[in-house]
Amino acid sequence: MSALPDSLPLVTDLDVKRSYAVDASFGATAPADFEVVRARDTDDVVEVMRYANAHRIPVVPQGARTGLNGAAVATEGCIVLNTERLDTVKTVDPLEQIAVVGPGVVTEELKQAARAEGLFYPPDPASAASSTLGGNVATNAGGLCCIKYGVTADYIRGLEVVLPGGEVITTGRRTAKSSAGLDLTGLFVGAEGTLGVVTKIVTRLVPAPEDALTVLATFPDLEAAAQAIVALRRDPQPPCLLEFLDAFAIAAVQDLADYGFPEDCGAALLVQSDRTGHVAEDVARYATLMESAGADEIAIADDPQESDALLAGRRVLNTALEAKGPNLIEDMCVPVGELPTLVTRGREICAAHGVEVTLPGHGGDGNLHPSTYFDPTDPDSNARGHAAFSDLVDLAISLGGTISGEHGIGTIKAPYLRRQVGDAAIARMRALRGVFDPHGICNPGKSYA
Repeated sequence: MSALPDSLPLVTDLDVKRSYAVDASFGATAPADFEVVRARDTDDVVEVMRYANAHRIPVVPQGARTGLNGAAVATEGCIVLNTERLDTVKTVDPLEQIAVVGPGVVTEELKQAARAEGLFYPPDPASAASSTLGGNVATNAGGLCCIKYGVTADYIRGLEVVLPGGEVITTGRRTAKSSAGLDLTGLFVGAEGTLGVVTKIVTRLVPAPEDALTVLATFPDLEAAAQAIVALRRDPQPPCLLEFLDAFAIAAVQDLADYGFPEDCGAALLVQSDRTGHVAEDVARYATLMESAGADEIAIADDPQESDALLAGRRVLNTALEAKGPNLIEDMCVPVGELPTLVTRGREICAAHGVEVTLPGHGGDGNLHPSTYFDPTDPDSNARGHAAFSDLVDLAISLGGTISGEHGIGTIKAPYLRRQVGDAAIARMRALRGVFDPHGICNPGKSYA
């Protein structure tokens, strides 16, 4: 690689560099040759993109590296362009109900800034305390409250993006609506850094809801929990959160600490309402619906503190699953009515390959997070684990679903994207990419790129 300009904030310590070479994806490793630039401002991003385009050097945009799909992993000979230091909340506007932030702003920090103005930024990925808005935009992150509020794309009004060659463009709007031209903002959200590097984000905010209350219900089996999910989805005032835990996930959480789940629990649902003026009424109704569907134990929170306590087991789920050993955690989304099939057949698939699996997730929108357990250092175990994952991908597609609801594609699922969208769609994606990045320097090898 040609020497980068001295004016750029390069990371030179080898151990620190290696920490920026990987994200949180399963099996990620650092390449031998790469550079890391921790951009201080948009000018640094412009300089990197000009230099990289001129020398045809791949650029891997990156935030807090909490992603699970490999989209932020360094490639051989690349420049890792980290934007964590672009971390200013520039504006929170109560009248227009928008915020203008840098891509390095941590999701929870934006939530707090909005809350101080009586507003709410709804996207709530499990990594909200550490993930950045730039990463959320790159993967179109979802989270626990998608059933009511939707995903990141539903709250992005506009972007500032630096393209290869250093051109700075703005997309979208700050107004409540606009019909001026094509929706380029929507094209960049979920693009995983394959079109350019985001340096500013305009988000939509909504009025802050009431503090949520939680209901925790446990079920003897999957079928009863599935009936409850259907009943809750059909309620005239559906919940703002509807989380599903299968038996393996519950056992993992209880192994970590006692979070109050009974022994031999077949499934559990965590349900919340934040509907202003009706929270207690809603959670009582949800409890009745779940009891009618076959719940054997139900706990209803009386205040936000109890609510947080009931949700604590779900909050530690990833930690509990990691404590069980190496696992490939991913996400697949199917129509809600197909959730029982995904869980039941998913277990059968993994059992046939001799692989252990758990399938918890966002029951309210059909987005589960299968975690398959295998040893990546053992060739036989690794082959069986990836074969099981490949079959899970095919299962989700056959059920009318998608191979990613919120994590994105990255490198982990890049080999499978074609199965879902087809050759023609991949060709169209690559053609669109060529408009913004004709030399293909932006995150090559990730997603469709």
